[in-house]
Amino acid sequence: MIHVVWDWNGTLVEDLPVVVESVNAALEAIGECSITEEDYREHFTRPVERFYEALLERPVTAGEWDTLDRVFHDHYRATLDQVPLSYDALDAIELVADRGWSQSILSMWWEDELLTVVAQHGLLDHMSLVQGNRDDPGGEKARHLLEHLASLDIEPHTVVMVGDSLDDAAASGVVGTACVLYDGGSHHLDVLEDVGVPVTGSLVEAVNIATQVGR
Repeated sequence: MIHVVWDWNGTLVEDLPVVVESVNAALEAIGECSITEEDYREHFTRPVERFYEALLERPVTAGEWDTLDRVFHDHYRATLDQVPLSYDALDAIELVADRGWSQSILSMWWEDELLTVVAQHGLLDHMSLVQGNRDDPGGEKARHLLEHLASLDIEPHTVVMVGDSLDDAAASGVVGTACVLYDGGSHHLDVLEDVGVPVTGSLVEAVNIATQVGR
């Protein structure tokens, strides 16, 4: 049986506009210029501190990082009610359930807030586990994916990770799961296609691809 691990931000929810607004609020707080969605897609990476360094083309001081992290999260929290589910997220989740597979959510957003918003969208009952970030602001996802699968007691070779970022693909590669990337906005499509895993603009299609890549 296949287990699908869903990413949240940029995958199950369409939050790119809010993310870019939050980045711009953070940049303004340290006296830097705003960016566009294209700038974000061009530079986004994890750890997030490296993303800001790429944007600014200089190192980020410890004080600046503290401000960037705090202002970004404060602004994003204030606009959570503006973030909708991706257009076919519910159909994709229901398709996984109809096939008798299990599924869970792993996000780098803070766990207590993630649980609240997933519940508000009525998705908790569909998931074996909803896990977010507890202690690693801006960090990479691989360690969290390892802990996620250990909590589920699931072997990596049965898992398909569905996410929208290079970090999702990198985590899958480290842990040994299959991966399908969703063109949800974090990167340009050609960048995703260069990773070497299937890429799609539909979450329903991602589930269908999971049938082929899942083991």
